[in-house]
Amino acid sequence: MSTPIEFIAALTRIVGPQACLTEAADTVGYTTDYRKLYRGDALAVVLPASTEEVSQVMACCHAHGVRVVPQGGNTSLMGGAVPEQGSGAIVLNLRRMNRVLAVDTVNDTLTLQAGVTLSGARAAADAAGRLFPLRIGSEGSCQIGGNLATNAGGTAVLRYGNMRDLVLGIEAVLPDGRIYSSLRGLRKDNTGYDLKQLFIGSEGTLGIITAAVLKLYPQPRAVAAAFVAVSDPRAAVQLLGLAKQLAGPQVTAFELVSADAMALVCDYLGGARPPLAGQPAWMVLMEFSSTGEQAALDAQLTQVLEGGMEQGWVHDAALAASLSDVQAFWRLREEISDAQTRTGGSIKCDVSVPLSDIPAFIDDASRQVQALAPGSRMVIYGHMGDGNVHFNPLRPTDTPASDYLERHYSAVSHAVDQLVHSLHGSISAEHGIGVAKRDDLRLYKSEVELALMWQVKRALDPQGLLNPGKMLPAS
Repeated sequence: MSTPIEFIAALTRIVGPQACLTEAADTVGYTTDYRKLYRGDALAVVLPASTEEVSQVMACCHAHGVRVVPQGGNTSLMGGAVPEQGSGAIVLNLRRMNRVLAVDTVNDTLTLQAGVTLSGARAAADAAGRLFPLRIGSEGSCQIGGNLATNAGGTAVLRYGNMRDLVLGIEAVLPDGRIYSSLRGLRKDNTGYDLKQLFIGSEGTLGIITAAVLKLYPQPRAVAAAFVAVSDPRAAVQLLGLAKQLAGPQVTAFELVSADAMALVCDYLGGARPPLAGQPAWMVLMEFSSTGEQAALDAQLTQVLEGGMEQGWVHDAALAASLSDVQAFWRLREEISDAQTRTGGSIKCDVSVPLSDIPAFIDDASRQVQALAPGSRMVIYGHMGDGNVHFNPLRPTDTPASDYLERHYSAVSHAVDQLVHSLHGSISAEHGIGVAKRDDLRLYKSEVELALMWQVKRALDPQGLLNPGKMLPAS
């Protein structure tokens, strides 16, 4: 049995002295999560530059029985990408594996290493005259490997699907160092189990994703967007139905935003001007896109809005007159999450329910929260088009964040999750489980589901080396 010093020396020989960090000052950014809620420690932070180096690091850790926390951009909101205190783990961060390997505009595929940021992937597609459609607020720092490991969703799922729908092949290193590779970019391959799907959404508990082949799409020639004041969430659901009926797949995004969410983000952005006058209680950000003419798309959006007004669902609308207007609208929507993080004292409930049940869920959950935590700001927003609501009660302005969370976090989270479960929904729509929701799975997954998850984990990672303490509750 080697000593820790000998183990670190072995890792250093694999990746080089500049890529094996052991000093606390160098590792703290990798052992603290994005929201500063979860802090751990690590024997070392290892920064491999290739799949071969990842393979050698994992083989070394497997031989020494050392646990490994895979990490991308460290943007997890659930504590899923940092080690726990005293875990004796290393952090394996893939930021040096940031090369675009191939762009095939005939096959419409993008092959790249897992450490490429989402914005980097989108830029590579754009440079080739194509679109990679995944859009989330952290795209400048989150990495493709992490997007795959958490099955990222975002604002365009309504049209393009989530990350599971956008990938054709992956490469992953197994806990013992073996490399699984399926980077063929095929849309049809009916030769047995679709093994890549095991790793997508597994939060780094089964293998370390090192590369992927992603789907590309034609770039839209026309984009139309509007911020719309609606009567309530029920009217928003009805408006979405009308939009899908009249515009079909050209409906790219349909985002619900509450008045408290809009007020928060405008204040966070230095007094940004709201898109609609009068502080409407509920707004929707609609985006249509197509490869056709702008005038035709604008007419389609206008038809939907006029139909909504005739039905009494729509009371006001601000239409984007230019691409810069579209970008300004999306900045208001995408900065809501960061505004909450910087404000502090937010209870993040990332849930999904059947679309038809969203109005009842919001009504019932809001009443329960106000009964449990009076005065909470109801920061509610999200991807209404795919049933995903970010229901995030926020502390009153005169209440310290720590006091609010200590008094209300457990009761509010439990009440919301119970309501979601009663509506046959999910307590995590796109943020994953990590540490934050790990133990709650016992309440909402059946014994059979949990047993099957553990059977898969033990089959691929019998030593329990990968991302210990994450996602799976103790068996």
